[in-house]
Amino acid sequence: MTTENSRSGDEAAIRRMIEDWLDALRAKDAEAVVAHQAPSFVQYSLAPPLRSDAANAAGLNAWFDTWDGAMRYELRDLEVVVDGTVAFCHGMLRMSGTKVDGERPDLWFRLTLCPCKLAGAWKIMHLHESVPFYMDGSYRAAVDLVP
Repeated sequence: MTTENSRSGDEAAIRRMIEDWLDALRAKDAEAVVAHQAPSFVQYSLAPPLRSDAANAAGLNAWFDTWDGAMRYELRDLEVVVDGTVAFCHGMLRMSGTKVDGERPDLWFRLTLCPCKLAGAWKIMHLHESVPFYMDGSYRAAVDLVP
């Protein structure tokens, strides 16, 4: 297999892994979400703390319990760059649904994933989610932006 074919196959495998990871989030399946994480997983998510390096199914389940019914995730403009056993992926992710208190969040945010290939399988080593903020002195999160 040529290097280009290998990269193409790896990119397809990474895209499938990301879609499986999103399916696990949509299904609120914490164990399946965590199964996509590398042992050295680090995340900078929308929720505190600033950094988390623990695969935490219990924490995910507690958060999933704050949602009533299915969660919706829509990924747009995913770019994937592969080089050997590491990759860099970025795009826009929309999260929406209904919370148990009736709130209906619907926001777009930036997503960066850095998968690595371990024992032939692509796993997420780093996840970074971010929302821009208004630099008008209010420092409000700009959750009303749409790509």
